[in-house]
Amino acid sequence: MSAQTEPAALLPAAGAQTRQAGFLAVLRQGAPRYGMVIACLLLFVVLLIASPAFRAPANLINILQQNSLMGIVAVGMLVMIIVGGFDLSVGAVGATSSVVTAEVIMHAGVAAGIVAGVALGVLVGTVNGLIIAKMGVNPFVATLGTQSLVTGLLYVATQTNPVGPVPLSFTRLGLGRLAGIPIDLIVFAGIALLVMLLLRKTRFGAHVYAVGGNKQAARRAGVAVDRTLILSYALGGTLAAVGGIVLLGQTALAQPDSATTWPLTAIAAVVVGGVPLTGGYGGIANAVLGTLLLGVVANALDIMNASTYWQPAITGLIVLGAVGFDRYARARKGGIE
Repeated sequence: MSAQTEPAALLPAAGAQTRQAGFLAVLRQGAPRYGMVIACLLLFVVLLIASPAFRAPANLINILQQNSLMGIVAVGMLVMIIVGGFDLSVGAVGATSSVVTAEVIMHAGVAAGIVAGVALGVLVGTVNGLIIAKMGVNPFVATLGTQSLVTGLLYVATQTNPVGPVPLSFTRLGLGRLAGIPIDLIVFAGIALLVMLLLRKTRFGAHVYAVGGNKQAARRAGVAVDRTLILSYALGGTLAAVGGIVLLGQTALAQPDSATTWPLTAIAAVVVGGVPLTGGYGGIANAVLGTLLLGVVANALDIMNASTYWQPAITGLIVLGAVGFDRYARARKGGIE
């Protein structure tokens, strides 16, 4: 009798061990996916507790508003990274779009200025896509070349002098509020939602992931690889141009030498958000989280009156940490110690 009941007595312990093993397995699998979410939440909670200035409602709204512009650019960069590339010309596109928009607004009105600025972003992004898809040029070389060309033409045309000011009413785009919510934050949220739907619900989105995952396999499966690349870079250029227009709304003056840090900051935001540069993986949440994490760190350094020279150093450490964590997590997932 005891021989039969002894195994039954051990069942609760065995069940507990099974549940514990299952929990640890879920934790190990979830860490690579949700590690950045956990890091963001921990940092946010620590700052909320430690700093009254940080947790002030006005400061929290300020963080969202200040990072909306870079978030727009990072969403475009995300699509290009998922498809297997990136774009070093987004800063040049943003600055040039800002100048073109300001110039056209002063002569033909706001609507024409916005259309002209967006059209420039579409043009440069499409050219990048054509060079990469049709000529087989490496994205680094192609976009570095267009960045230099666009910046050079912009400097020649403006002699690096600011253009503007635009009408004060236009600054509502960058500084105004709607029902208490910053308008540039609403623009960012709307763009993030639209691109999320584009990636998740459309054939184009599926093709972006397929091309980024394995270009040759996607081509054999019937995916229009060249068209997907061109459209991805056109979208990235368009969002960089929108960022330039929002920047103009914040400053009222178009500065030709602005936006020089956009390419590396946008790439850093996407990478910190957990998206590998190898392509084929990522989502809007990654770009938003990465942007906000860098924004929270910058805000915290400002509150602590840290030297502005520390910000790029801290950003670099965060990027290296995110890349290292991603590599470690992927190695563990693949069974490599």
